[in-house]
Amino acid sequence: MALARIGFTAWSIGWCCLATSIAVTARAEDQPLTIDTGQISGARSTSDASVRAYKGVPYAAGPVGPLRWQPPQPPEKWEGVRACTSFGPVCPQAPYPESSVYFQEPQPQSEDCLYLNVWTSAERSDEKLPVMVWIHGGALTRGSGSLPIYDGTSLAKQGVVLVTLNYRLGPFGYLSHPLLSKESPHGASGNYGVLDQIAALQWVQRNIVAFGGDPTRVTIFGESAGSWSVCALLATPLAEGLLQRAIGQSGGCFGLMPDLKSESHGQPPAEARGERLAALLDCAGATDPLVAMRAKSAADILAATAKEPAGTRTAACVDGWVFPQEISQVYAAGKQAAVPVIVGSNADEGTSLFAGAVPASRDVFLQSAARKYGDLTDAFLKVYPVTSESDVRNAFLRSMRDEWFTWEMRSWALRTQQAGQTAFLYYFSHVPPRPDREQLGAYHAAEVPYVFDNLRLVPWQLEAADKALAAAISGAWVRFAASGNPQGGELPAWAPYDPTAEPYLEFGDTIRPGQHLLKPECDFFDEHMTRRRGGSPRS
Repeated sequence: MALARIGFTAWSIGWCCLATSIAVTARAEDQPLTIDTGQISGARSTSDASVRAYKGVPYAAGPVGPLRWQPPQPPEKWEGVRACTSFGPVCPQAPYPESSVYFQEPQPQSEDCLYLNVWTSAERSDEKLPVMVWIHGGALTRGSGSLPIYDGTSLAKQGVVLVTLNYRLGPFGYLSHPLLSKESPHGASGNYGVLDQIAALQWVQRNIVAFGGDPTRVTIFGESAGSWSVCALLATPLAEGLLQRAIGQSGGCFGLMPDLKSESHGQPPAEARGERLAALLDCAGATDPLVAMRAKSAADILAATAKEPAGTRTAACVDGWVFPQEISQVYAAGKQAAVPVIVGSNADEGTSLFAGAVPASRDVFLQSAARKYGDLTDAFLKVYPVTSESDVRNAFLRSMRDEWFTWEMRSWALRTQQAGQTAFLYYFSHVPPRPDREQLGAYHAAEVPYVFDNLRLVPWQLEAADKALAAAISGAWVRFAASGNPQGGELPAWAPYDPTAEPYLEFGDTIRPGQHLLKPECDFFDEHMTRRRGGSPRS
């Protein structure tokens, strides 16, 4: 069923030059754009009439029925002009609880969710503006490209074409199963969400000229699982040539990955999760378990997933096709895409993610550390000392911040520099003026409204420093997308990362350069991860 590469390449050949063949003319107010599947119309942004938005543009066929758990397929063409003035449905997902910092009002859901959105200020198709493609976060289980905070008006006004997208999530995007692998010409399954992202980037290559964009200057950027996805896209051979720069915000891919068919690092094979889900759906004993599983509703799939054992985590796997080897191994060998990067993390990542998991006492904290770190426990406690009960929360949240984020992003910067490419490392420490700022600090995703320069969309009591910071960080991201260098404007000198001085730029109440960001903490996790996978630290 899958075509060459991810189901798009053969189909793309006859269309790849269509966008560039469009006559270069001034765009009239009501003139539709022509893309490879037909004509579309958009609408002026409600917040700035100089920007046009095209929402709900299909970049792949709806992965429904027999296309569930298949690589993305070409979207259908249409006659006439398709109105792209409202977002498409979000991919199926369980909502965040209302108590969560990340709670959003429910949006319509459908498995037919492979849509993207484009914002542009270009009035001509030959303007060749740099392109920024945003990949949303949400632990690979939640989120969409249509969240209000991702509105692309402000970035487009600064001179880029901004694209956001949906991709399949949770069991729809990352489920492996032996029978799915058997029906694949590549012997692979899972990683469908990554394949969706690649399909969206291929769409950008074919069509972005129509929006005034330059397909030779594409920057992918994302936060959390979106940042992990950016990291992963640089490592898969299927994305070769689809991007020229990358920005990762609080999410790296240097941990351990499950293998499709074999136990790895103490993790069961990825296919085992599909077998477990089939059993939870009462499909394992069916004549054809895949037919039975594909006949289940999206709600059934999500409900069964909710019954999985605690700790089961949606993740990509080494499948021999999308990821021929672990992503960390690709970077260690310097074989990732040869592009410059901006990477970084936040000062209080753990407050919104791990506060509910804080150990109940000092004794519990020490016992947990001993189980996890073994003979490295003393080294861990030297970096994260707990001398009294009052130290537990801070030590735990700091350790989770550094293991999951600070260390990951330093590793990404290091591997980029070792491969001969430029990496700029940042640290976001500004505390947004939320009512609960004392509890959250510079929490996970706190930087997003600043990056998009969308502070007008948040219900905070803003100060002049907030607006200045949003202008600085969004401007840096735009300059990087344009040239590969974020320097300029009012930004202090931002030295590229090197392993000797380890320079970084802190985006705080003031913007200032620093060196050796949380070095003892990151060095500890270098040693810990080295022991888990074998090898020598920072080699």
